[in-house]
Amino acid sequence: MICVTLGRTRHKHMIAEYEHLASQGIDLVELRLDYIGRSVSLNRLLETRHCPVLITARRREDGGRWNRPEDERLTLLRSAIAAGVDFVDIEGDVASQIPRYGQTKRVISYHDFDETPEDLEAIHDALASEDADIVKLATLATSFEDNCRMMRLVRDAKIPTIGICMGEMGTCTRILASRLGSPFTYAAFGKDKKVAPGMLHWKDMRDLYRVDSISPQTRLFGVVADPVAHSYSPMIHNGSFDEIDLDARYLPFRVPAPELSTFLNACPEIGIEGLSVTIPHKESAVLACDKAESAVTGIGAVNTLAFSQDEVLGYNTDYRAAMDCIGELFEIDKEAAKPLANKRTLILGAGGVARAIAWGLRQRGCDVFIASRNIDRAQNLAVDTECEVVPWSDRHEKEVDLIVNGTPVGMHPDVDRSPYEAKALDESVAVFDTVYNPENTLFIKDARRAGCRIITGIDMFVRQAAYQFKLFTGVDAPADEMRRIIKQATNPVQLQ
Repeated sequence: MICVTLGRTRHKHMIAEYEHLASQGIDLVELRLDYIGRSVSLNRLLETRHCPVLITARRREDGGRWNRPEDERLTLLRSAIAAGVDFVDIEGDVASQIPRYGQTKRVISYHDFDETPEDLEAIHDALASEDADIVKLATLATSFEDNCRMMRLVRDAKIPTIGICMGEMGTCTRILASRLGSPFTYAAFGKDKKVAPGMLHWKDMRDLYRVDSISPQTRLFGVVADPVAHSYSPMIHNGSFDEIDLDARYLPFRVPAPELSTFLNACPEIGIEGLSVTIPHKESAVLACDKAESAVTGIGAVNTLAFSQDEVLGYNTDYRAAMDCIGELFEIDKEAAKPLANKRTLILGAGGVARAIAWGLRQRGCDVFIASRNIDRAQNLAVDTECEVVPWSDRHEKEVDLIVNGTPVGMHPDVDRSPYEAKALDESVAVFDTVYNPENTLFIKDARRAGCRIITGIDMFVRQAAYQFKLFTGVDAPADEMRRIIKQATNPVQLQ
């Protein structure tokens, strides 16, 4: 069950949002009385019960906004119980001062906005002893191991327990709450109305992650990155699971570089069967693979991990997708040993995507030139893939059949820049931009005006995601639905 938290300074705004959420089918709403900027009128707030309600008045030391006398706060909580609210949240240190009455369920809570304490179990036991119907712990995740400890606690608890690790790193504890046995989890009313770090929008919790229907049988996948909040992958994969009615979910996992091995070791316990891997983990994740396709070892980077029994299998679907796009553009003979032996390509950039594409092109016999502002990275890539370095200032002088942008230049919000001058383009050259947000970058627009054949970043993004989907699930991805989702996400006005 999703509990949406409302924190508004005026009664009428809180009531309006409460009513709206009930009309949208939300099962439980938390009214944060500490946000109200004047004397609280419970009668006004509870005059019409639109749906079950949880009452909370959080002190400042517990992350709230209550700034009036403590006696007044305790009286307010007692009054809420007397009014027959469905749940009341009481901190463990004052629980004995607020007796049980009627049918109101007691949520006995503990909050730590600085860390996840080592003695979680002892804290849980102390809260449970305060005549609790539900124990709630909300702590800050400072490492991924904090999430693991919290999830184990919730899973093994003998009393209904809500265990949340706050912050972006703790997102998985919110999404997996029902799977672990929590009676409910918390969500924000709006993206700009989060009352605790790491809260997700209620629509994302309900529609994107469909948290209420995640069960022990639900298959789990995800993307591991740092940062990860910007990723479109959860949208693409969860939308695809829903499209083909597959009981699976795809979660974002923010994992700092030093903690990658800890996270990967925890994946079997959490139930994760496969991962998309992105910055900063693509190179280091290679070391976690028990087996890897030749492209992974050749490129030195992995973007897909599949967990099979006791083995970790590594793949690079960036490479596969890019080669498919280029192969279709030039209508190559897939049976030929070196199908691009008569082609020349200029790659702009020397990062992970550039490396994957350079390696793939060289395997197919293409002559490849690397131009990057970072000359050291360009030289390293050229040595590793047997390519030639072109000074960034001379990139327009090279006669080639294909220009690939492997830099972030042109990515939202930097949409008014291109890595290549428009006047240097003509219909004799093809253009491939790996940037997919927006799809129509300035580089792509210039290429289209010049009559170039083009490959957009969305072409590559959908193909690599479809490959991952098949590796994860064993079934073909709904590629058309993937394309629709990413196009709408990156250009919502166009598709309205």
